Amino acid sequence: MTQQEFDAKYPLILGWIQETLAAHAPKARTVGSLGFPRLPQYFSPQLLSYSKVIYVDAVPKPPLSKLGLNQFSEFENIDASGVTYVDTFFARHETHNDESLHFHELIHVVQWKMLGAKTFMAAYAEGLERFGYRNSPLEVMAYNAQNVFEKSAQPFDVEKLVKSKLGIP
Repeated sequence: MTQQEFDAKYPLILGWIQETLAAHAPKARTVGSLGFPRLPQYFSPQLLSYSKVIYVDAVPKPPLSKLGLNQFSEFENIDASGVTYVDTFFARHETHNDESLHFHELIHVVQWKMLGAKTFMAAYAEGLERFGYRNSPLEVMAYNAQNVFEKSAQPFDVEKLVKSKLGIP
């Protein structure tokens, strides 16, 4: 996708995200209120208090094909367990006790926070287009950190890790 194409579609996708978040806002819960024992060892209290989760039957994804972005049909058709928009992620009902999934989605909350909406969406789109969902750089970062979270009891500062991986001084 060219920069011009992205610039034309960005307001439409951002609008869809804002409408979707607003429509589901009454069901949102802060991640900090969920009582997961390990997440506070990896994320700041501030992040856990403003990050939200909404449990749904199927995670909502923007109608990218309808917007003429057929190159993202793989993402659009993935039966995902979770998806993050800004400071909120949607997760399927059956994942409500899955601390690892919540960890993964919180990585994306940190990415959104550090990059800002437009830069995050541009980077995510480029990663999907060039590498596919599972090998896109922002997903690789989240899956790699999630893997460490699952296999090690040694906490680490996720925000510092993400900042470093994004090359932010």
